[in-house]
Amino acid sequence: MQGLDFSVVPPYWALLGEGLWWTVLISSVSSLVSVVAGVGFALLVLYGVPVAQYPVRFFMWLFMGTPLLLQLFLIYFGLVQIGIDIPAVGAGIIGLSLHFAVYNADILRAGIVAVDTGQTEAARSLGFGRWQTLFNIVVPQALRSTLPALGSMMVALLKESSIVSMIGITELVHSAQLAISETYRPFEFYLTVAALYYIVNLILEAGLHGIERKVGLSR
Repeated sequence: MQGLDFSVVPPYWALLGEGLWWTVLISSVSSLVSVVAGVGFALLVLYGVPVAQYPVRFFMWLFMGTPLLLQLFLIYFGLVQIGIDIPAVGAGIIGLSLHFAVYNADILRAGIVAVDTGQTEAARSLGFGRWQTLFNIVVPQALRSTLPALGSMMVALLKESSIVSMIGITELVHSAQLAISETYRPFEFYLTVAALYYIVNLILEAGLHGIERKVGLSR
């Protein structure tokens, strides 16, 4: 029986580093887009006209009820059949963003509803329009109150980003698989990748906790 031999890992640090870079980049962009899209979905569901509200509700129901991997395949392999050819990285970002946007929308919808209606009435009495009130008064408070839950979704998105390897993106897991195909040492590389994910998660969680503390002090 062969033991673990981590000496096979250093020659592949450049490959793993490239994979880590793509993982962080795709996760960061997707997290930002998913929050922005989540705000839009939540506002449309709560305040949109029926012609916009019902398609968004259906879209959210559809994305909550289907696997992320299937959604990625439909975006990357399916859309090309109707003439929409999206690069793998773009498809990965779109898939991750939309998948997590629907969950963020549910979180933000609860946060928006929880904002004291007295503040909305005060803003309207000062001459703010409906959408001005929402974007200047309601949404910032909803984001503040739901920050821990949104942060948890960002952590989940980071871990789920490994699925984009299935459409050929050389992120961290895919990079490890390339190294394994040459060395036939799966445990060493998968354990290394697990450690890298854990480190990135710790950094992300530390950053989120720092933001939460700052937000708490500003209340």
